[in-house]
Amino acid sequence: MQTIKHISIKGGITLAVIALFSAGYKVDKTSDISEAIQTQSQINADQLPTAVNKAFKQGEVLTYRMHYGMLNAGVAVLEVKPDLIEVSGRKVYHIVGSGYTIGSTDWFFKVRDRYETYMDKDAMLPWLFVRRVDEGGYKFSQDYAFNHYTKKVDIGNNEKFDIPAGIQDMVSAFYSARSMDLSNAKAGDLFSITCFVDKEIWPLKIKFIGKETIDTDIGKFRCLKFRPIVQKGRVFKKEEDLNVWISDDDNHLPMRVKADVLIGSIKMDITSAKNLANPTSKVD
Repeated sequence: MQTIKHISIKGGITLAVIALFSAGYKVDKTSDISEAIQTQSQINADQLPTAVNKAFKQGEVLTYRMHYGMLNAGVAVLEVKPDLIEVSGRKVYHIVGSGYTIGSTDWFFKVRDRYETYMDKDAMLPWLFVRRVDEGGYKFSQDYAFNHYTKKVDIGNNEKFDIPAGIQDMVSAFYSARSMDLSNAKAGDLFSITCFVDKEIWPLKIKFIGKETIDTDIGKFRCLKFRPIVQKGRVFKKEEDLNVWISDDDNHLPMRVKADVLIGSIKMDITSAKNLANPTSKVD
């Protein structure tokens, strides 16, 4: 089975990074995707595997508030763009994570990041990953073109890496994992997913803890609680210092992320959820 969530220790908490994506500029990569799909189709006529997605649809928008300790530090938005991109016979989601620091945090450590994935609708695999980072004045860019036929990822500058079947990027992993069937999950079950991050393949694992009902800004929800398997010492004191709650319904919405780190605590809470694919587990 594959995991519900990707939390990367290298470079910090992936979900926390997603929570600080910034609304920057639109990156139009349709032509790049078209070239990649056409080239790959010529290399191998075999069809990609198919995956069933009932968790989200075009037009979904999720908004979060990010806290560092008692400080209200930032806002995050995860958006599945309303229109599918159709390229060389493949339908592709364009998904954007955007966010920004606010208040005093924005004054002393300004974050303006943007992460995008162009994800095959039927295979639930990424064709292209786009990363634009601007954190405290530190800036860098990444563009990863995935070739699922030859099992290579092209990161530019004539660099290519071998990848296993089913590889995900930082954002596509999140959406692919949401589509998993968790109806038979039992406390203690481990789920895993393979992700390509910063030139490395990361086999990531997460443990199902159980069910809880939590209060949020948008109401009280029945949730499934998960605990990513983290490395002690670098960011976290203990393995149980990072917890994720997702809605106990077919949407599998991330409702809350809570992390106790070596220099404080981080919390991310949902504040808005629009254009959902399914009824929610909200408790009346």
